Formats: sequence, C-alpha cells, structure tokens
Amino acid sequence: MTKKNSTTVVQRMKLIASLTSPFARKVRVVAAEKHIDYDLVVDVPWDEHTQVPRLNPLGKVPVWVLEDGKALYDSRVIVEYLDSVSPVGHVLPRDARPRIVVKRWEALADGICDAAALVFVERKRPPEQQSPDWMARQMKKVHAALEVMSEDLGKQEWCTGEFFNLSDIAVGCALGYLDFRFPEIEWRRAHPNLSALHDRLMQRPAFRDSLPVA
Repeated sequence: MTKKNSTTVVQRMKLIASLTSPFARKVRVVAAEKHIDYDLVVDVPWDEHTQVPRLNPLGKVPVWVLEDGKALYDSRVIVEYLDSVSPVGHVLPRDARPRIVVKRWEALADGICDAAALVFVERKRPPEQQSPDWMARQMKKVHAALEVMSEDLGKQEWCTGEFFNLSDIAVGCALGYLDFRFPEIEWRRAHPNLSALHDRLMQRPAFRDSLPVA
C-alpha cells in the first residue's frame, strides 16, 4: 500500500530479480531469514522489454528498490543493507575480523557463480563462435574454488564454525546454481562435506522456497 504526504511517496520495498540468478537467490534467502517484507518483481535482463537498466545502469539483477524509490545493487551491497535494517537473525558478524572471514566466503561463492554464469552464456552462442579454451578456464576457477571451500569447511557444521551466517547462504546458492545449470559437475561426490552442508541448508524454508526455476 502506498502512503502519501506533502513531500514524499512511500511504497513497499521491491526486489527485482530473475528466478534463476544465484545472486538474487542469496538476497531472497537473507530477506526470508530476517523476516523482511518486500514485493518480488521478476524481470530477466536478457528480455527485450526488461526494465532492469532503468534501475541499474549495469543491467544486472538483483536490484533492491527502497521505499523512496532509490535502488541498491549488487547482491553484496543489498545483503549488507538488509542485515543492517533488521535486528532479527544477523547474518554478518559485528566485529571486523569474523566479518571479513564471512565476506571472504561470500567472495569465493560469488566467484563460482560469476565463472559458471559466463560459461552458461557462452554455451548459448552458436557452436562455431564458442571458445572451448575460454570456457575451460572459467570451469577451472569453479573447480579450484570448490576445492578451497571443501578444505576450509573441513568437518565443521557451518562454513565459519558453529553458527549459520551469510557465508553458508552464499555457498549454498553457489552449489544450488551448479546443480541447476551444470548437473554434469559431480561436486557432491568430490566434496561430500559440501554435499552435507547443502543438505543441511535445504532443511531451511528460505532455501527450499527459493530453488531456481527455469
């Protein structure tokens, strides 16, 4: 519902997102875990009539539209904002050192998504225009990042130890994206501890309710 006064128009917050984007899913999971209310507006940046560039000059989702109509991007900025506006279930530590550890995990997970998404887009080009070497280079990044994730996770229940936080959300979204777009990657067999982590995450409604949809 929109409220008006003499100077401003206040509206519900909106998330502009693709249902296949792992970055948008990360924002959706954070908002759900923190019980933040918003309207989900599905918009695919590749579509002819997309409105995304009007809100984000980079033409990417997710975009979070505030009550005053101003837009936030990218996903890392949005989740920090969401964590700051609600005291419920903080997903980022307050202290600097543990916060940086969580952000490192997020950067690694986002890097997997970036590299995998580039390969997905490349595969949509005509075969004669594709670069196998370039795609192999991107997939090498994915596998290297999975190795580091698995090694750093070890036998811990959650990425940074005893407590669920943004690191687990980011990793879960990256693993889910690989399942969705690259089922041929047998990351579960290669990294059973990551598989167990993903299974734990899928017990949470926020993850079950945000599975990628083609």
